[in-house]
Amino acid sequence: MAATNERLREPENEPRRKPEKEAAGREKGAGRGRSATRSLSRLWPYVRPVKTRFLMAAGVAAVASCMGLVIPLVLKWLVDGPVADREPGGVWLGGALLLGLGVAEAGLFGVRRWLVARPLAFVEASMRAALYQHLQRLPVSFHDRWASGQLLSRATTDLMLLRMFLAFPLTFLVVNGVTILVGFAILLAQQWTLGLVLLLPAIPLIILCSVFETRYAVVARTVQDQTGDLTTVVEEGVLGIRIVKGFGRHRSQARAFRALTGRVRSTELHKAGLLATIWALIMTLPELAIGAALVLGTVQVADGDLSAGTLVAFLSTALALRWPVESLGFLLAMSQDAATATDRFFEVMDEPTAEQSTAEQPTAEQSTAEQPTAERQLTAQQQSASRNDGLRFEGLEFRYADAPPDAPPVLAGVDLHIRSGETMALVGATGSGKTTLTALVPRLHEPTRGRITLDGRDITTLPRDELRELVAVAFEEPTLFSATAGENVLMGAAGAAEADLVRALQVAQADFVHALPQGADTQVGEQGLSLSGGQRQRLALARAVVGQPRFLVLDDPLSALDVHTEALVEAALRQVLATTTALVVAHRPSTVLLADRVALLSGGRIAAVGTHHQLLGDSAEYRSLMSGIEREEAR
Repeated sequence: MAATNERLREPENEPRRKPEKEAAGREKGAGRGRSATRSLSRLWPYVRPVKTRFLMAAGVAAVASCMGLVIPLVLKWLVDGPVADREPGGVWLGGALLLGLGVAEAGLFGVRRWLVARPLAFVEASMRAALYQHLQRLPVSFHDRWASGQLLSRATTDLMLLRMFLAFPLTFLVVNGVTILVGFAILLAQQWTLGLVLLLPAIPLIILCSVFETRYAVVARTVQDQTGDLTTVVEEGVLGIRIVKGFGRHRSQARAFRALTGRVRSTELHKAGLLATIWALIMTLPELAIGAALVLGTVQVADGDLSAGTLVAFLSTALALRWPVESLGFLLAMSQDAATATDRFFEVMDEPTAEQSTAEQPTAEQSTAEQPTAERQLTAQQQSASRNDGLRFEGLEFRYADAPPDAPPVLAGVDLHIRSGETMALVGATGSGKTTLTALVPRLHEPTRGRITLDGRDITTLPRDELRELVAVAFEEPTLFSATAGENVLMGAAGAAEADLVRALQVAQADFVHALPQGADTQVGEQGLSLSGGQRQRLALARAVVGQPRFLVLDDPLSALDVHTEALVEAALRQVLATTTALVVAHRPSTVLLADRVALLSGGRIAAVGTHHQLLGDSAEYRSLMSGIEREEAR
């Protein structure tokens, strides 16, 4: 069991995709109806900007490889000419030619490496940037389903595999193919009967490579998915180290890690076994063909049908082609790894962003445009009159996309009006959907049915940037980044100044920041773990109020504060709430008292609305809820 704060605090009613099941499902489908060529062709948009240098590199490598095929022709001239005629001058000339060809070949391969070094860095960087940007635009529901380790492995290991593929296998699949074609043309021109002997293994090699490709694709996908799961376990073990140590779970965590690494090791060994088998067969068949050609050629030389120089040149050419042929297994394996990495990369890139997922849904403005003229005029008048209408939930229904079909919706017909300038406390039992409701306001999730309006404007008609300038949020679980305390707060408003930072820290009672070693410029560490829970929550609250938003959504913002600090923050919050429209999820009576009215959420609906004292008198469920909280706090 992965022990992490995030896993322990997962929202109820929200299913999470298990990485092991996710990987198992993909293993079954990997390799079926899948074309490595089709997968790899999707890299073209990223390679296109540097295609000129890639083509130049491939051309240089092809020339260098084909230059190696000239060496056997020089050997033929040497054996049949200067060596047979005992001419030392010709031998020295032939030696110089061979040396020059070797140096030129090595130099051209060096040029090829230089040509692709910078483009490869560019391609990898652009793909990683595109992936990160896309991850930021994906809806929260995507991140709820996907394990973070799977995403990390795609951004690191998979992109590294693609860079290696572009650096070597992609070029040499083309280069070796050209070399084999040119080499066999030379062989057939020298002695067509011996050339046909060397061509005999071609058909079984093609069949073997096809079978190998199908089997290797499945194993390659499995090991890359398992590596993603392993990354998840390592990440969770590091982030949850306090829980692991606090509960003495290091041994069970180590056992779970060893079990997962054992599965990865087993799959890697299977993968290595497949590669060893295909490589052994690819090496054996050409060697047998070369041996047969040697025997047949020797007989022809003995019979006088073939010159010794031609046989030497023929065998030298065949040996020069041995590496291009034998490397096919290795190159195909790397191509399959790259194709799998490409599939995994585009699995994320193909996920629709929040904007794309709602693009097909008709907006309120589009629906209004379809109404008759008189109705449009009436609607326009209503919208004009509701410019200070506050926050409304109308017939709101929500269910998670991957929830079972027979599961009830988390929210079912929520109707609630928070008047402009009013503070509404939202209370309800655990799992009633309070956090889900607050997440719908900034469109972290999209409602299944119904709508939400801000001052009469449907939030689906607002650009997301504008919506999130109007609405600020602070969640129960404060999230801080590996940045300074000031930078974490200023993330709440674009263009906020130093004065805004000071004011927000004062409102959130986060003046402790000034006492840090470098003040607001102090690094708070990963997840802000160098701070206490209450300090992190106060920084998150400062981030929510720094931009002086029109609407404020707070999910139990005082849960981690001590009684003294809570009283100070509440006093400051009253000033903020007096100038904004706020929805506050409350679990404490003291937080409820900050609100003008209270809404009770029960069974996915708003069961009652009124002041705290009204609900205490009118709602038995509310009385029970409040009395239970008070008894718990009294303990």
